[in-house]
Amino acid sequence: MKTVLASRTIDIPEGVTVDIASRCVKVKGPRGELTRDFKHINMDLRKVGEKSIRLDVWFASRRQLACVRTVCAHIDNMIMGVTRGFLYKMRFVYSHFPINVTLNGQDVEIRNFLGEKRVRKVKLLEGVKYVRSADVKDQIELSGNDIANVSLTAAQIQQSTNVRKKDLRKFLDGIYVSEKGAMPDPNE
Repeated sequence: MKTVLASRTIDIPEGVTVDIASRCVKVKGPRGELTRDFKHINMDLRKVGEKSIRLDVWFASRRQLACVRTVCAHIDNMIMGVTRGFLYKMRFVYSHFPINVTLNGQDVEIRNFLGEKRVRKVKLLEGVKYVRSADVKDQIELSGNDIANVSLTAAQIQQSTNVRKKDLRKFLDGIYVSEKGAMPDPNE
């Protein structure tokens, strides 16, 4: 059964400007600018005044209704990215061979994983910053405005240290995401 009209509104906070042109959303804020294209979804996406965005889907099936909330979440993440940014913390887990992680240009290089000679390289995606934590041993921090790029870089680093051909209950070595979310507010 089709729903006649599914509608949702998103509030635009102070200091953020949103431009919408034919389902292409551009969000500008104090930390930078993000652009995302939603042309693959049939919907009405428009600004209502200066402080809100309205998203309408007419005569939608269940699958199209699910897209309404998804697009709203994407736009909320873009607004959060240009105001606060996103931070992923990753910890090294090893039992015997210490994992050595360094930044070489735009590549994260992982050495001595399970004592292997092979050097694993993961490219940092656009807008992602890599920092080695000074206060916590064996921890790196990935930060940036675009949650998709930050989380994808973290996932690629984690998947590059998958253990193969060994008992996974015993060999728990790897680099894992320990904490993720929006950057802490400097005012708090």
